[in-house]
Amino acid sequence: MTLADSPARANGNRQCLAYRVGPFTIELHTPLRRLVELVRWSYAHAECIDPDAAPVQFNARIERGPLRRQLLKPQAIFHLENDTPFQPFPADHAFPLLEWGLNWAIALRAQQFLMLHAAVLERDGRALLLPAVPGSGKSTLAAALTLRGWRLLSDEFGLVDPQTLALVPVPRAIPLKNASIGVIRAFSPLAELGPVFPKTRKGDVAHLRPPGESLLRDREAAYPAWIVFPRYAAGAKLQRQALTRGHAFHRLSQNSFNYRLLGATGFAALTALVQRCHCWRAEYGDLDEIVAALDELPSPLR
Repeated sequence: MTLADSPARANGNRQCLAYRVGPFTIELHTPLRRLVELVRWSYAHAECIDPDAAPVQFNARIERGPLRRQLLKPQAIFHLENDTPFQPFPADHAFPLLEWGLNWAIALRAQQFLMLHAAVLERDGRALLLPAVPGSGKSTLAAALTLRGWRLLSDEFGLVDPQTLALVPVPRAIPLKNASIGVIRAFSPLAELGPVFPKTRKGDVAHLRPPGESLLRDREAAYPAWIVFPRYAAGAKLQRQALTRGHAFHRLSQNSFNYRLLGATGFAALTALVQRCHCWRAEYGDLDEIVAALDELPSPLR
């Protein structure tokens, strides 16, 4: 049963949604009805779970702030079990607060994987990793590829099984910031964007709804074939440069959340990853041009 087919459960003035995205199960409790509506819209095709029958990794609450703030500047506060890791957000920014809170939870608790700061997309069973630092245009490029038929595995986390090198899907809403919102709207009339949340801590943000197919196939891993380090530069012509294995290894290690923490296991996994992939850097100024180039990637090495 999907989240769209299952009504939210009520517990007093709170509603509860329990759903799975990739390897993670989430139970959300909140009195904020608009937040419930947005989660149900964004993750309509996610599998609904029974939290009484299966363990829940992330038990999250988004609560209203203190009563004294409700009349002037209503707040939303993210809780994960007994942790409250963030300062309150405006109440109407509850959805981006939830998404950022779940990013924090994954980064903290998914140490069984080699975690890369990378978008991951799949075509014909082979995965493309797009590792990038903030501001490189990673999310915009991942959204564009998703809208051109690539399967979204993740916008934020490349979760690598260190033993098999399988990339584990965790398809979630893609946060587009500032000018990227208009860029994606112009790129494809099929883009399903949620509301724009103005003046968040990362600027204006709107989320691209993850495709239903990506959510329905969120237990289907893919194996790495290509690593491309993208960098958007306004007005730049497309430039692609092949990287040596050593250079790719160094850059990829700098885009990992837990490479050093995993020690020898992380070193072995990262080494095997770059050895089985075509590795490039790419600078571009035109989204259609880079998408066309990535649609013509060479055959996988293995």
